[in-house]
Amino acid sequence: MIKNAILCALIGFQACALHAADISGPAEPGTEMATAKSQIQKKDWSAAISTLEKFVKANPNDADGFNLLGYSLRNAKRYPEAIFNYKEALRIDPQHRGAHEYLGAAYVQNKEVAKAKELLVSLEKICGVQCEEYQDLKKAITKAEKK
Repeated sequence: MIKNAILCALIGFQACALHAADISGPAEPGTEMATAKSQIQKKDWSAAISTLEKFVKANPNDADGFNLLGYSLRNAKRYPEAIFNYKEALRIDPQHRGAHEYLGAAYVQNKEVAKAKELLVSLEKICGVQCEEYQDLKKAITKAEKK
């Protein structure tokens, strides 16, 4: 966590905002991550899952890989597996805003709104109420509570 703070100070706060799960963000062309992001953009969940499973096996400390695998699994409606992978991303990087948001979304879809609210509190501590991840999860929770 201290390393991240120092890195943020060195490269500028705005660059640190990119640390959240940006599916459309750049990836080295020709890499598994670039392939996975392309598959995700096409909503080819099974292909993305296959690619990302290989990626995280080869890169077991890559929080973004686990987060994107969770995202793909969640969109394939494989919630328990998605939740497991989001938790892996958070084990690797407890401050990973995207994993907090997406895990919260998985809980909302799994009708576990109380758990999603806990993640909203975590996001507020990590990035405040104005960050995109906080706002998106808050909207999902509010929508679920209206049903």
